[in-house]
Amino acid sequence: MTWTELDWPALDRLRDGFLHGGAAQGPYWQSESALASYDLTYGQRIAWKWDHVVHELRLRDWAPQARTILDWGCGSGIASRRVIEEFGADRFDSLHLWDHEPLAADYAARVAQAEFPQLNMTTVTPGFIHGDEPIGLLIISHVLNELSTEALTALRQVIERSDAVLWVEPGTSDVSRSLGAVRDAVKEHFHVVAPCTHQQSCPVLAEGNERDWCHFFAPPPAEIFANPDWVKFGQRAGIDLRSLPYSFLALDRRPLSTDAGLARILGRTHDFKPYVRFLNCDATGLEFVTLSKRNNKAFAKELTRTKRPLIYRWKRVEGVITDGVAHGVD
Repeated sequence: MTWTELDWPALDRLRDGFLHGGAAQGPYWQSESALASYDLTYGQRIAWKWDHVVHELRLRDWAPQARTILDWGCGSGIASRRVIEEFGADRFDSLHLWDHEPLAADYAARVAQAEFPQLNMTTVTPGFIHGDEPIGLLIISHVLNELSTEALTALRQVIERSDAVLWVEPGTSDVSRSLGAVRDAVKEHFHVVAPCTHQQSCPVLAEGNERDWCHFFAPPPAEIFANPDWVKFGQRAGIDLRSLPYSFLALDRRPLSTDAGLARILGRTHDFKPYVRFLNCDATGLEFVTLSKRNNKAFAKELTRTKRPLIYRWKRVEGVITDGVAHGVD
């Protein structure tokens, strides 16, 4: 698939489904040209989100132990391919692919096999999905707004069979809060690797925090803004290429080494002339923080400009944040 071969009618239909949950009423994947067009465009934007998630997991000193992956609701398979590429194909032996549309699973297997010929590729059956066979690393990507209550319950059963789970979704309020609810529902059986810096119930879901949600922003590759194909795609699709909001969840059954005192900034920092303001999440709950530029101009600038995950250990003076050290930085 090249930029001149894009199946725009298929992309338009897919985008309408993304925005309105249309897949709940019917399949997205009606042709290989739709899958290939998606993989080149929207799929790449999802891949950049996965890159940012994997970067954070490395900062947390986490990597998958399981050598088998199940990509649930795989679509074109972009999520599992990115995970394999970013963590290294030598970590894995096999990739299992599942989608309600066999056309998608077959496409994803073929593309992944070409990219990682050393791995064993299989498209799994409904019998496996509804069975009880243990699952290694479970990958889920951009499906939550399409799932009925019954489908989400079935997915929960798949999660409970898994050793570890990596799940990335759009960064909208509704989807993010729904993902937080799943987190709290399954955390009894897992350790929460990320995005949380604690194992308590999600504070976003606490009474009084209804306007808040757990989301982040991935930086797209700088070169796309000088690429005429991407520029034309953004204009034609009506999307802002600069904005890649996402929410995510990483779970592992293995015990985690605790790092008490870490905090996470949700969303973006907000830059005002005299101060920077942000929503801080840690084991004590949510807190809106105002950091004076007068007292620490360099640190305030870092908070508003860095592209790394916003995970910090704060320095406080009389309860007020005055400085911080980014996690993973000596």
